[in-house]
Amino acid sequence: MNSSRHAAIRSAAPALVVGLRLAIGGLTALLAAVLAVWGLVAIRVARRVVTPAQREADTHIVDLDTAAQTITLTRTPDTVLPGRYGLFTSGTESYLKLGSVLSEDEATVKRKLLTHVGADTRLQRDAAFSGWYYDSPDQLHLPYSSELIGSALGPCPAWLFPAGDGDVWAIQIHGRGTDRTECLRAVPVFEALGITSLLVSYRNDGIGPRSRSGTYALGAAEWRDVDAAIGFARRRGARRIVLMGWSMGGAIALQTALSSAHGDLIAAIVLESPVVDWRVVLHYQAQLTRIPQPIAGLALSALRSSWGTGLTGADAPIPFDRLDVVARSGELRHPILILHSDDDGFVPSDASHDLVVARPDLVTLQVFDTARHTKLWNYDQERWTRAISDWLRAQGLTSDASGGSAA
Repeated sequence: MNSSRHAAIRSAAPALVVGLRLAIGGLTALLAAVLAVWGLVAIRVARRVVTPAQREADTHIVDLDTAAQTITLTRTPDTVLPGRYGLFTSGTESYLKLGSVLSEDEATVKRKLLTHVGADTRLQRDAAFSGWYYDSPDQLHLPYSSELIGSALGPCPAWLFPAGDGDVWAIQIHGRGTDRTECLRAVPVFEALGITSLLVSYRNDGIGPRSRSGTYALGAAEWRDVDAAIGFARRRGARRIVLMGWSMGGAIALQTALSSAHGDLIAAIVLESPVVDWRVVLHYQAQLTRIPQPIAGLALSALRSSWGTGLTGADAPIPFDRLDVVARSGELRHPILILHSDDDGFVPSDASHDLVVARPDLVTLQVFDTARHTKLWNYDQERWTRAISDWLRAQGLTSDASGGSAA
């Protein structure tokens, strides 16, 4: 009895071993396939971070009433915001200025048109909501000139708005996936204080020169073009510089302040919805787009590693430690004003709050709510203007003794 049972077990053993081997092999292949998919997704995510973004439709035009001069859009967290905004369109108009919300329901928002459209206007359905408002420097009705600023990669086009005695200049730095037009909203604020404005471009932004790869360095390289702009201002007679950065432009402004050869000229920094620590932003974006944490971690590893540059297309690894200004807060030397909404929706305000805690002696934070990313001027122009003007006056950074008011 026992001998026959042992014989049966011996005869079954090879089959069991083969089955286990097949099962282990299958699981290994499955795991390898999962890891391969994760790797491909992670590389795609990483590549998207450093690739200059193209404007994408984020709302749809439901109705255009040319008689009443109103437009109805699909409802989004942005299109429902109070204030003045812009809308990128296609058809017989490429850009429209939008006024206040007239009515809304669960699906749509009707807004007043501030750009007059004729009865023959025809627009495509897809549109992109914008905080720009002004889409041309001519719309400010202020004197300006187009300039070329020489940088290591080539000329960077800029707009120069002279004001005051030329002693104080504000160099404005736009954010990711946009251009210097984004900064036009702030020009009247500086002009009223007698501060000259220089709105700059930088490498790979679609206007400035292109690097070998054409990708962003998230501030780690772009600051050099801003440093060239400070040199340009110095040669034109500037004695004090205010850096103003919007979104990724905030990261660039901070890197400029930490690394510039013209640091003695920098007197203050103003940041609108800034990136202060890229890792905070990227983890937030991963959660927002429901990217699993392991994939987000792989994407960060690819971005910061030499082995990842060939896969992401970047010129060099992204030095996240160097871009973390909260960790480097002890190196800061210039007073900083931050304007950030806790309802930003794209760049969380956490790192801005952390920077105030780290350097309360240098950093002032104006916290907004409701307003979304880089739309603080649009949402509450009066408060936004007053916050910047009062702070700059307190720093002694004005050439206008009369202290005029911005339009």
